[in-house]
Amino acid sequence: MPMLLWLLLLILSEQMDYNGTRASVPKGVAPKAVLLLDPPWSTVFKGEKVTLTCRGISHSPAYRDTFWYRNEKLLKMKYNAIQITESGNYQCKTRESSLSDAVHVEFSYASLILQASHPVFEGDNVTLRCQGKEDENAHEKVYYKDGKQLPNSYNLDYIIVNSVSRDNSKYHCTANYSILSIVSIKRTSKYLNIQVQELFLHPVLRVSSSTPIEGSPMTLICETQLSPQRPKVQLQFSFFRNSQTLGSGWSRSPKLQIPAMWTEDSGSYWCEAETVTRNIKKRSLTSQIRVQRVPVSNVNLEIQPTGGQLIEGENMVLICSVARGSGTVTFSWHKEGRVRSLGRKTQRSPLAELHVLMVKESDSGRYYCAADNVHGPILSTWIQVTVRIPVSHPILTFRAPRVQALVGDLLELHCESLRGSPPILYRFYHEDVTLGNSSAPFGGGASFNLSLTAEHSGNYSCDADNGLGAQHSHGVSLRVTVPASRPILTIRASGAQAVVGDLLELHCESLRGSFPILYWFYHEDDTLGNSSAHSGGGASFNLSLTTEHSGNYSCEADNGLGAQRSEVVTFSVTGTSRNRTGLTTAGVMGLVLSILSLAAATAAAAAALLHYARAQRKPGGLSATGTSSHSPSECQEPSSSRPSRIDLQEPTHSKPLAPMELEPMYSNVNPGNSNLIYSHIWSIQHTKGNSANCPTMHQEHKELTVLYSELKKKHPDDSAGEARSRGRAHEDDEENYENIPRVLLASDH
Repeated sequence: MPMLLWLLLLILSEQMDYNGTRASVPKGVAPKAVLLLDPPWSTVFKGEKVTLTCRGISHSPAYRDTFWYRNEKLLKMKYNAIQITESGNYQCKTRESSLSDAVHVEFSYASLILQASHPVFEGDNVTLRCQGKEDENAHEKVYYKDGKQLPNSYNLDYIIVNSVSRDNSKYHCTANYSILSIVSIKRTSKYLNIQVQELFLHPVLRVSSSTPIEGSPMTLICETQLSPQRPKVQLQFSFFRNSQTLGSGWSRSPKLQIPAMWTEDSGSYWCEAETVTRNIKKRSLTSQIRVQRVPVSNVNLEIQPTGGQLIEGENMVLICSVARGSGTVTFSWHKEGRVRSLGRKTQRSPLAELHVLMVKESDSGRYYCAADNVHGPILSTWIQVTVRIPVSHPILTFRAPRVQALVGDLLELHCESLRGSPPILYRFYHEDVTLGNSSAPFGGGASFNLSLTAEHSGNYSCDADNGLGAQHSHGVSLRVTVPASRPILTIRASGAQAVVGDLLELHCESLRGSFPILYWFYHEDDTLGNSSAHSGGGASFNLSLTTEHSGNYSCEADNGLGAQRSEVVTFSVTGTSRNRTGLTTAGVMGLVLSILSLAAATAAAAAALLHYARAQRKPGGLSATGTSSHSPSECQEPSSSRPSRIDLQEPTHSKPLAPMELEPMYSNVNPGNSNLIYSHIWSIQHTKGNSANCPTMHQEHKELTVLYSELKKKHPDDSAGEARSRGRAHEDDEENYENIPRVLLASDH
């Protein structure tokens, strides 16, 4: 018969199981693994192969964590499916299941074998097949059980045996073989024990206590385990005491609850389990139960919430219980320091409760309970109850050496909750950034100290926490006042050299200091005015310059914490205004143009004149860069106090230089990247008298007149149009030349 037909018969026999609830599984016992055969016969001919597959709890193949055994010896193979060719008892297990039942696989050398389908469970129908090695020559097949021919089993390739059991019956078959169609030989197979597996394990009776105390409940559990291959088989259970059925008889539940056990309930107990539709019944072993009646002992007091730690306003439960004792028990509760009991209850129960509503701080203390069942009261141990109070909102205060906090002061932040159980942890914050914490183990407040800097201005807060919820204080603002630093005075003029009529800006700024800052401006210690700065950047004071404005300048910064004075800055003003200088320059340029026209006619004379001018130049003349220098014979201050040219962007402390005499000279001056060249033609000196600034030198003070000519520079990249345009502009400027009387000032250096 084709293999597909045999598999179909095997599936049909398995589907004859009935649905039902899963039986109770014994504790600590892992379900057995399941071993399957392919083809599904436990006996095959030698030379054939059989595939064994191991399945775990999930009923899916277990990969690479399978352990195989042959005749109780571990094999090296760990795959979930293996092929075998040798006879033996095979078992398997996985990491999630225990060892499977042993399956005997026989590889027979006989010419006739009896095959039984696998797996087979109690109550299953099993297929038996009589198979010859040369099956086409076998006929008249007959099947036997324990030596007796099975009914309706003559001349059939296979038969079905109904509802097999684990009774160790022996089966075999016979068949006749024809030799050359002349001789018929009868052959007999080897005896076969059908490997019937347990549908469920023998039940075990579990009891909550084998010696229950009188009045206590009792739980009976009938534990068993269905085969993983038959998880849907339905079982029912029944419990017995001294041959008397307990409860309502058969039940689908494996558990029986007895509310209270009394002395008359002592005796022998067992349970039975059976299939609902099949007559397969199994009984547990007998257990002896003796109900105890004893005096109360081991009295225990329990507090809820557990640990006896309560928050004010919560409810407290005092539970008094006895570990042993039967009959009626009287319970009472007591608090240290009180004569009368808190409460009393009498009941047939091993425990009683006393409720205390909305506890207060005064409910803190030690408690105990007593239990008595006529043999005298038995006391519990003392239990401490602590009622804790959550912290209130803390109050943050500042403690400083003065009303107005200054940089460098030691500031104490004090945080205190007026109510709350200790210990209390205080945390301090500046702009929500944690500064630190401090603990008050015995209540009260805590402090945190700061050495103030400017950055400590802002909002401060604190919180208090005693483990019952943190509380935050209100924010408190602090302004740290910073004294004004020594200011810097800067003089800002409209040009490189200040002249009469220019607008001069005096700018005073302290780089550090709290606002507002009041700035005062001074000229030779005379107050010029003041200006207030409410933010950074300093303050300014403007002057329209006159000749009297030369001298020493300073400023002062004050924000109420002490005035700071700047360093002195010396400033000089040229006596001639810028408009007068322009007219003088125009006159000079007219004279220079006349001289140049004569020089063009007599080039040789001009060359001689130029040679003479160079030969007569002295160090006191104006250099090509516009700065002045002095010969050793001229009046000079000592090198340590010699003034330098004033930079109007930075303060200096130099003194003005005395006027000096200059020799006639010729030179060209190009100021910076300008397109103009100033040609220095002649210097005229007028004697005024002895100089007061150089008494040791006895030199005369001379008034200096300088002649300049303004010329256009020729640019290599000028186009013809640009040259003509510049020529016209030059002609327009010819009216602006004039002799300029000029006194050399210290600022020219």
